[in-house]
Amino acid sequence: MSSSRRVGIVAALGLATTALSPLLVASPVHANPAGTGLVISEVYGAGGNNGAVYNADFVELYNPTASALPLAGLAVHYRSAAGGSGGSPYALSGSVPAHAHWLVQMGAAGANGAALPTPDATAAPAFNMAAGGGQVALQQGTTVIATSGNVAGAAGLVDFVGATGASSFETAPTTSAATAAQSLNRTSAGADTDSNAADFALAAPSPTNSGTTGGGGDPTPPTPPIDASIAQIEGSTDTSPYAGSNGAAGSQTLTTQGVVTAVYSGSGSFNGFYLQTPGTPDTPNASDGIFVFGSQAAALVHRGDSVRITGRVQEFNGLTEFSVDTPVASNLTVLPTSLGQVTPLSVSDWSSLDTDAEKEAHESEVVDPTALHFTVSDNYDTNVTGTFGLAVGDHALVQPTEVADAQDAAAIAAVKADNAARAIALDDGYSGDFFTNTTGKNTPMPWLTLDHSVRVGASATFHQPVILDHRKKETSGTVAGDPAQWTLEPLAQVTGTGDDVVSFADTRADNLAPKQVGGDTRIATFNVLNYFPTTGREFVDQLGGKCTFYTDRAGNDVATNQCGYASTSAGDGPRGAADAANLKRQQDKIVHAINTLGAGIVSLEEVENSVKFGKDRDFALSTLVDALNADAGSTVWSYAPSPAAADLPPVAEQDVIRTAFIYKPSAVSLVGPSHVLTGSAPFADAREPLAQGFKRAGAPDEDAFAVIVNHFKSKGSGVDDGTGQGNANPDRVAQANALVGFANSVAGDLGTDKVFLTGDFNAYSHEDPVQVLESAGYAELNGEFNGGESTYSFDGMDGSLDHVFASPAAKAWVTGVDVWEINAQESVAYEYSRYNYNATLLYDDSPFRASDHDPEVIGVDLPELTYTPTVDAADTTVVYSKAPAQVTVTVSADGVVPTGTVQILDGQDVVGSGTLVDGKVVVTIAEKAYKRGTYTLTAAYSGGGRVLPGSDTFTLTVTNPVGH
Repeated sequence: MSSSRRVGIVAALGLATTALSPLLVASPVHANPAGTGLVISEVYGAGGNNGAVYNADFVELYNPTASALPLAGLAVHYRSAAGGSGGSPYALSGSVPAHAHWLVQMGAAGANGAALPTPDATAAPAFNMAAGGGQVALQQGTTVIATSGNVAGAAGLVDFVGATGASSFETAPTTSAATAAQSLNRTSAGADTDSNAADFALAAPSPTNSGTTGGGGDPTPPTPPIDASIAQIEGSTDTSPYAGSNGAAGSQTLTTQGVVTAVYSGSGSFNGFYLQTPGTPDTPNASDGIFVFGSQAAALVHRGDSVRITGRVQEFNGLTEFSVDTPVASNLTVLPTSLGQVTPLSVSDWSSLDTDAEKEAHESEVVDPTALHFTVSDNYDTNVTGTFGLAVGDHALVQPTEVADAQDAAAIAAVKADNAARAIALDDGYSGDFFTNTTGKNTPMPWLTLDHSVRVGASATFHQPVILDHRKKETSGTVAGDPAQWTLEPLAQVTGTGDDVVSFADTRADNLAPKQVGGDTRIATFNVLNYFPTTGREFVDQLGGKCTFYTDRAGNDVATNQCGYASTSAGDGPRGAADAANLKRQQDKIVHAINTLGAGIVSLEEVENSVKFGKDRDFALSTLVDALNADAGSTVWSYAPSPAAADLPPVAEQDVIRTAFIYKPSAVSLVGPSHVLTGSAPFADAREPLAQGFKRAGAPDEDAFAVIVNHFKSKGSGVDDGTGQGNANPDRVAQANALVGFANSVAGDLGTDKVFLTGDFNAYSHEDPVQVLESAGYAELNGEFNGGESTYSFDGMDGSLDHVFASPAAKAWVTGVDVWEINAQESVAYEYSRYNYNATLLYDDSPFRASDHDPEVIGVDLPELTYTPTVDAADTTVVYSKAPAQVTVTVSADGVVPTGTVQILDGQDVVGSGTLVDGKVVVTIAEKAYKRGTYTLTAAYSGGGRVLPGSDTFTLTVTNPVGH
């Protein structure tokens, strides 16, 4: 995902202070974003270390004003990153000349490095600073000020620097720690935005005392600024020719002008604006747009203003940025006469922007993509950063090994190149975090509502121009470590669904139920994403375990993070809902999904293995079946019981999640017990395959077929064999080979050649494990019947980890295949585990985002069996006028109990009828229709199920009463 550093997601913690000395003021002393007070300009703590540039630690101050500033009453204090004090604050004296530095030697000289320029002061006693920078305070008075968290604007502090990992900082700590070769340098001379992350970057140490110039501040006297166009500032490479090294601001002051194209100001914004040369962008190989960073600068302009600015240039995460010199109001002028209008760059052919170099040539410019077709390829972090991944064209980006053999280097390279050329991000113009930051959580996230789900695979249509940006959104959430990427930014922050910026096709409407797959029975496979009826709270409160939880914006536990028994702490506890309320939310979605599948057999993955919690192994499975039947309104579902304990691996070797089968007895019956592959070394780190024989309800056992459900080793851990197939690929290959042998054994025991292999194989469709199964004669049905529709989305790319394979004889039964797109395409924001994380409540009990994997549904025509009935109607004698005649009819057939209707026929006339119960019926005949005598009638059975019609003749004798 893309991102900008500036508004990092760091909670502002309260400041605690000790008793203040008389020199401390009662009101907060803020840093000076306008550059009107002393600031800390450089911190170096590696003095004298191995590889050190200088032999002593130092802190450098800077006076950005035109007048000398006194130091009386001020002190410098150093603490370690964790807060350990390096001694009492060192009192300063004297004054810092205008536009000059003040060099404080903090530690004693060591053996390595050059000597410092003559310090203006030497701390006594000396501070032993950490090379990374620790915490440095410029404060009023010499009483230690206790600090914690965000100290921006805290009472008694003039300026404060907290390096990476520090317990105190201004807004956010610096993004990198100092080293022996690099110090922490203020990025803009004198400007202080109250954010250490924004204000400091690494650069070569440049200690400067009050008697010299340079070292990261304005020289004395200042060098006149250079007039330069925006294109000249941007330059023809990805680094401005005027930028400093290692992300620091350049030393040269520049003046440029242009038209403001977008402004992002206020809390959670980018704290800046985009400036562009008017007219149509036409500078070859160089951009005519630039991002101007600074909250003060952004507050002074509006979109459409023509402005002239003076300042310096720096590179941040690959984005060229301009920082206006302080005081900002004196170095930014809104021109009274317009420079003209900016014409967006019309992009009707993406090939003009499909390389980094081509994008770089238009970085920060306004572009018009309204003529292009885009497809949503990634929505995982939308509820965190408001960002989507898009793919140019009519389909999402694809996992290379989904469509190309991992061993075919050229084919893999071609897929990667296509992905890279078509990928672009879409952002919301906001730098806040809707997921972890308190303010962001209580701010309705953009784009998504219950009725507006932006799904992977949906087409996206732009309705207005946007900015082509290169940004990294800094969050403490899932994308914190992601690099900057090319992004399309709206011209103003998006709130609501953003339909005025871009509209998305509604693909939910086409997925309210699986597509028709034909056949008379459906087989489905479904990874239900850690369905654990043993909740985290039950595990803690009743089973003696311990858990950490993910919490909603109100602090309520929603889902388990990691649970383990107190004795092991091995993560061998529940992985699902935190408590009963969240279990119901999770279960409702799963139940509604399964009951809409229309399947007779469903293989399940990631079901709780309840034996690990001292319960019956099938406890979770029976809980799910009970919920399914309650939702269906009758006993529709049953489950295949686990094998006997003696036929299972030892409990200690079993995983906390398992595979399982549920089925509809009206459609199929079990044949024999289930079987688990035991004693197989390849499955020591994965769930062993589970096999079950099935037959059509009422069919003989010789019609049995086998279904074997699998959950191979995941890609997240294990050895990376370097083939691009994720971790543990050799493990999955071995598991595929073991599965082939197990399937042969199961099929032999059942006396069948019809075998289906289902489940989550954690292997994309052209990876080695899939090829092992195909080489053994199994057909991957999604690819052959359904075009290889994706079941999973990861890292912005589509692919199928879930498969159904069929032996040749089983494949002959298959009538169709569908991947029901209810999960992988949906944002995780709709999952039960994200309940009430944001002010926009997105949970409902629909099937959408019941899991992270899509279920796959297979239609099959099971063999039609016909049974020839034996119809036996008993000869009957009745006395005339005494009682109606009743004839007993029995219908039987080998292997089945016939059902249906029996009629008594006299020629073509029906003289009685009845329905078989357990193969028998007594039919009443109206005897008054018959005079005394003997009649030949027919008992006609209509057939039922797969039992053919049949008939039998019998005699009805009507006699005189006795004595007549």
